[in-house]
Amino acid sequence: MARGNGKGADTGEDAGSGRPTMTDVARVAGVSQSSVSLVLNEMSGARISAETQSRVREAAHKIGYKLPNVRRDIVEAPDVEKDTIAFIVDEISTSPHPVVSLDGIRDYAFEQGLMVSTHVTRSNPDLQDAVMRSVLRDKSVMGVIYATVFTRKVSVPSQLKGIPTVLLNCYTEPRQHTAIVPGEVAGGFSATAHLTALGHKRIGFINGEPWMDAAVDRLKGYKQALATADIAFNENLVRNGDWLPLRGYEAGLELLSLANPPTAIFCGNDLMAIGVMEAAAERGLRVPDDLSVMGYDDQELARYTHPPLSTLVLPNYEMGQKAAEMLIDMAIHGKTLRPMTIKVDGPIVVRGSVAPPVSV
Repeated sequence: MARGNGKGADTGEDAGSGRPTMTDVARVAGVSQSSVSLVLNEMSGARISAETQSRVREAAHKIGYKLPNVRRDIVEAPDVEKDTIAFIVDEISTSPHPVVSLDGIRDYAFEQGLMVSTHVTRSNPDLQDAVMRSVLRDKSVMGVIYATVFTRKVSVPSQLKGIPTVLLNCYTEPRQHTAIVPGEVAGGFSATAHLTALGHKRIGFINGEPWMDAAVDRLKGYKQALATADIAFNENLVRNGDWLPLRGYEAGLELLSLANPPTAIFCGNDLMAIGVMEAAAERGLRVPDDLSVMGYDDQELARYTHPPLSTLVLPNYEMGQKAAEMLIDMAIHGKTLRPMTIKVDGPIVVRGSVAPPVSV
């Protein structure tokens, strides 16, 4: 079931003959294209039934489909230009952050005449191994940006040894690669210092999950900003959250129910801040007249709350740009970079949800 005259088909020596694609295999086998890819790339962690695997292989054989990598004369040609950055990430659909980082990588790379291929591992060892095989046999790949959806320590796949690699939003101990991570301590400090500069002295803090690096560092920044303003840290004003609006709402109600409630609440992300704004409304409080609310991340929805949410930018785009810049320096310009961790800070975005406390 090949395409008619090959128009719009993949380029190559047999493009004009209407070479069948994975889409064609999926249509013949009656399965999704994702299933076809998993079966034909032999990704053992996919958990696809033996019956489905057999149907996919039979369909591929019936229409004469072959994986592109079989064409060794093209893939292994010595004169293939190294013009591609491989972006490998554990998750991309569960959070907007890695997508924004990818935008930064792609934009910077395109300015340098390079393209980006994206691979998602889902933290599945079998899938990661399959991704590594795909990346290693692609002779156009000049280097790898290895990323995680949330900041954490990682073990870099052994297959990347000897390949120019930059870590994005993750790091190794001891340091083995250049790593680009957000400046979370500085972010927590800046957000809190903005509130103290307005005159707030009782500032609640609703953090994320306490085991996460981001939560640990944002709490450090919060404490440092209070100390800089000569305000004693009060653990009764701190709550742990889970990054979701419901927990922000619940923790907000807890803080606002204190005998001496805070005049401002700083939240570890924008979603929890939205929950706090809902809690304030339920208590009959006006934001920012009666309560200032500060978020973190600067997600798109922060612009559309009532009032718009003041927040701190999580610099995913800039981190992606920096990762691409460092990788290109190594892989193309031949620079030797010692393993280091580069922290990228984000600015405060002042909108309508913060103001001086009434007593000031």
